Amino acid sequence: MIISRTPMRISFAGGGSDLAVYYSKGYGSVVSTAIDKYIYITVNKKFDDLIRVSYSKAEMVESVDEVKHNIIREALKIVGIDRGVEVVYMGDIPLGSAGIGLGSSSSLAVGALNALYAYKGQHVSAEHLAQKACEIEINVLGQPIGKQDQYAASYGGFNYIRFNKDENVFVDPIICEKETKEQLNKKLLLFYTGVERVSSHILEEQRGNIGKNNKFLTEMVKLSEIIRESIISNGSNTVGKLLHQGWEYKKQLASKITNPVIDEYYERGRNAGAVGGKISGAGGGGFLLFYCEGKYQDKVRNALSDLKEIPFRFEPQGSKIIYVSD
Repeated sequence: MIISRTPMRISFAGGGSDLAVYYSKGYGSVVSTAIDKYIYITVNKKFDDLIRVSYSKAEMVESVDEVKHNIIREALKIVGIDRGVEVVYMGDIPLGSAGIGLGSSSSLAVGALNALYAYKGQHVSAEHLAQKACEIEINVLGQPIGKQDQYAASYGGFNYIRFNKDENVFVDPIICEKETKEQLNKKLLLFYTGVERVSSHILEEQRGNIGKNNKFLTEMVKLSEIIRESIISNGSNTVGKLLHQGWEYKKQLASKITNPVIDEYYERGRNAGAVGGKISGAGGGGFLLFYCEGKYQDKVRNALSDLKEIPFRFEPQGSKIIYVSD
């Protein structure tokens, strides 16, 4: 039996610039961090030649092509496992079909690949996991997504990630004093809005709007670089204002990134003392991230008392194998 643990992520700035239609003309970049919310994948040998996949549903099939779960099916194909295996997955945060905005589908792809390679006795690099996860989600399944989530899940840590037009991806850890990251972590609040959305619909529109929205994405890339430099220089107290600025840009990228419900929650948080924030992921629902000084945090919690807060910590490690049994 093999068990992998793969972190989800939150992104601070630059989301959308990791789409090929944008970075192919220059480069894109994001600042993001893995967090201590995980996807767990268990792979075990079956006593017969069938394939069993268990998630919110249970599948029992005779061939890989019959597996309905698209990410698990393609991961099995890439690794070269075609019979006699059981794959089970679960998450710290329930994985609904609508997505949650924390990069969970890419964490699932990375974690499944990692566990399946380990099941075959192979150790592969974070770079390989990220590349193959991108291959599955973007090239094979045709999802209208970018690359940041796969690299965040594979590498872990707090990173500046640059997407180059030659398809190379640079993952540069943000180096700063330990106290800077700890203080930043303490000033971030994450709330689940309860609003469901289909992220692919938003991302399809966003991708189609790249031409007219190029100026906003370029400003968002600049913000990712400013945030990186701010944290490196131990000036994380500027992150709140930069998050708010980035949210104003992000809202211009597609019509359903925000809605009256999200706008109301955001304004409640800001009026209660949060400096800035954003919707995590594609937008339209999922999680709201706020930057808030400690003295105002209880006021923000009270203002958003109808939402579920999710405490989290930055996670320094990427996808890893946490259990191996013969």
